[in-house]
Amino acid sequence: MISEGMHDIPAGHVPAVVTYLEMSAPAITGDMPFPDGITATREVPTIADYRALFRAVGAPWLWSSRLMLDAEELSAILARETTEVWVIRKGSDPIGLVELAFQGAKDCELAYFGIIKEATGQGLGGPMMALAQSRAFARNITRFYVHTCNWDDPRALRFYQKAGFVPYKIAVEVFSDPRCDGIHPETTAPHVPLIK
Repeated sequence: MISEGMHDIPAGHVPAVVTYLEMSAPAITGDMPFPDGITATREVPTIADYRALFRAVGAPWLWSSRLMLDAEELSAILARETTEVWVIRKGSDPIGLVELAFQGAKDCELAYFGIIKEATGQGLGGPMMALAQSRAFARNITRFYVHTCNWDDPRALRFYQKAGFVPYKIAVEVFSDPRCDGIHPETTAPHVPLIK
């Protein structure tokens, strides 16, 4: 039971209000092609390439979990049969990430989903989500889920709901600020107050 009211967060930490969403069947059906010059390829990227793309896509939103793993642990995750990493490219340049994490026979998490800021507004979100739903439900899962928080792109929650996900839980996560730990520069994510 949580007590109502204001709660102080220790310096060097960040609180996030996390919304969990799920669906039991694909909401996007049929083909939704990417714009010309954009491709999506399933890859097992090198650790360096994965971290570079993860940072490029996620730094504005303080993504840090995969940057904190050692190379061996991250390599094992990326090599699993239950992990699908799809790299979105403009020409040969990686600009986006769709990562699925299958769990057991019936569940799949949309673990990471995003594009670099410079690629926003180019009609990529729909095709990326169509890809994610198609790949997830191709394995006959019964639950596809994702979470987003108030520090993510402010359009994220609405996007997931428009794509067919339904909210089922809200939580508050308190985590060490990755800017204080040197994982991201202190100038990263200026919309999130940095309190040392």
